[in-house]
Amino acid sequence: MGLTAALLAVDAGNSKTDVAVVAVDGTVLGAARGGGFQPPRVGVEPAVDVLADAAGKALAAAGVTDVGYVSACLANADLPVEEKQLEEAIRRRGWARSVDVRNDTFAVLRAGLTEDAEPRGVAVVCGAGINCAGMLPDGRTARFPAIGRLSGDWGGGGGLAEEALWFAARAEDGRGEPTALMRTLPAHFGLPSMYALIEALHLAHLAPHRRHELTPVLFATAADGDRVARAVVDRMADEVVAMSTVALARLGLLKEKVPVLLGGSVLAARHAQLDDRIRALLAQRAPLAEVRVVTERPVLGSALLGLDAVGADPAAHARTRAHYGTAAPR
Repeated sequence: MGLTAALLAVDAGNSKTDVAVVAVDGTVLGAARGGGFQPPRVGVEPAVDVLADAAGKALAAAGVTDVGYVSACLANADLPVEEKQLEEAIRRRGWARSVDVRNDTFAVLRAGLTEDAEPRGVAVVCGAGINCAGMLPDGRTARFPAIGRLSGDWGGGGGLAEEALWFAARAEDGRGEPTALMRTLPAHFGLPSMYALIEALHLAHLAPHRRHELTPVLFATAADGDRVARAVVDRMADEVVAMSTVALARLGLLKEKVPVLLGGSVLAARHAQLDDRIRALLAQRAPLAEVRVVTERPVLGSALLGLDAVGADPAAHARTRAHYGTAAPR
């Protein structure tokens, strides 16, 4: 095999897994997509089976049987003990002797950092949940457990939907202040009232995952001027800024020109109120921060982290970026 297949890059989220085999010169030799990665629900080994299926297809497409390094950025790898457990499970599969496992937030972060010589910055990812990670060229990182309210987290698409339901339910029965959410949320499903929506969700007439459909309804209601909905969106912005500024402070970057990257479905949607407030608050608290939305595929970040680890040259990073349709670093 020689040096042609330097690494296996893995980005595994709750809903899908992307795998790429990348040569030491940055050429993408093979790729595959697999199912969602959910060790808390199915267990570690069955979850890694999902990775193995996608990895096997990518390796076959590349015409190789093993690689020198695995760079895996995985959802649900929230604590160091979980990273170690997953790293050991992947190592047992025999794809490579060297395996590095990180939370999938690092894939978004590295994909968005276009300076490959000394990558540094912070990313906040707001999809179904919310997480934040930062990194410095010397290997130091900043991160959060990000396992929900237990670890002090608030927001994300799921959290926003729950918050909208709470305010709407209380508005309808009189315990809370009036809000248009009591009409817009049930109307999304063709239902006449919050009571009907509560019943449909409680009795599973609507699948639980459909609650996520309510997050865009919340933003639309806020855009129409509803005070309660706007307050929820403002709080989401406040949380994004709180996480990013804490991470910047931990890494000593608050007063440096550094990227703050916004990723995940909620932030990538560029809702005007949310986006504007995040930028305004960061301008006050980290005035040199350069805010931008990450549109690159996270598997690119896993690949770049792998190329960093194996000491690939800048041309290799540029070649991998070009494969995924992103600009080479300047």
